[in-house]
Amino acid sequence: MARPLIARIDLAALAHNLGVAKAAAPHSKVLAVVKANGYGHGLTRVARALRAADGFAVLSVDEAAQLRGEGYTHPIVLLEGFFHPDELPEIAHLRLRPVIHREDQAAILARTHLEHRIDVLLKIDTGMHRLGLRPARVAEVLATLRAAPQIGSITLMTHFACADDPAVGVAAQLAVFREAAGDSKLPTTLANSAALLRYPETHADWVRPGIMLYGVSPFSGTIGADLGLLPVMTLESRLIAVQRIKKGEAVGYGASFVAERDMSIGTVACGYADGYPRHAGTGTPIRVEGQLTRTLGRVSMDMLCVDLTPIPNAHVGSPATLWGADLPAEHVAEHAGTIAYELLTALAPRVRVEEV
Repeated sequence: MARPLIARIDLAALAHNLGVAKAAAPHSKVLAVVKANGYGHGLTRVARALRAADGFAVLSVDEAAQLRGEGYTHPIVLLEGFFHPDELPEIAHLRLRPVIHREDQAAILARTHLEHRIDVLLKIDTGMHRLGLRPARVAEVLATLRAAPQIGSITLMTHFACADDPAVGVAAQLAVFREAAGDSKLPTTLANSAALLRYPETHADWVRPGIMLYGVSPFSGTIGADLGLLPVMTLESRLIAVQRIKKGEAVGYGASFVAERDMSIGTVACGYADGYPRHAGTGTPIRVEGQLTRTLGRVSMDMLCVDLTPIPNAHVGSPATLWGADLPAEHVAEHAGTIAYELLTALAPRVRVEEV
């Protein structure tokens, strides 16, 4: 028998969530963000479920080559562009669309002979100060790209730092973008998941949903279900031990949890080497036999402990849900002091994955 830990991936939920994105931005094309191995769900698996998207966004040429190898002819955007000029021939061969976010990238492209023209995205730093050209440099770099015979279409883009924060929003960055774009009349892509759902003025030609496709809300204090989204990944395991402990006895490394009364505890086959957050302390929600309970003590490499007080019928082999269906990843992440993005993308290769 295999270790009972398994991640179940609901492909129908992925397709449903893409439909939510399309309905929210009906006049925009959808660039589905599938980087980080499809946010931990499996790159080609996710792409198959999101085939109705108008394009895909990845991080590396290797990821893009994998999609091309699977037969996808969609536009594929490289979100961090090219890392070295040696990548450009393959980028051209695979007909990928690199993001240009530094002036030297534009200069390199302008002097590199390619087998055919490539489409690019020019990223403008409107205030996040992570990647992108300063607005004052956009016109000159744009002129360089337009003059280069190896450049096809040019799309302008930016990324919002606070689209998930209503107190800040996108207005300031959007104003900077519009001023930098001027009268170029080029196609644009602005909206991540949060902007797509909250700020219709950012929809433009392309939207770039990421986390919402996987059923997770981009907004604090809400879960995907509040937005009509369905959870895609459910991480499940089983109890591999059940025991009674007495008042005053401790559980786990560091004896961080000490029983205040006699109680039953269970051990679940899941730990931080599987991607469960080690910093999730006592009280993190978990379901056993479908009933909500809490974790106890420190998470170990391969195991974690749970409180069975409210579940007297629990036994070795009882199912446990770490997150997903009936237990939003957002709630687990909040208790663990992190975000659901990290839970999903941290899923370890040793965890079995099953499509449903």
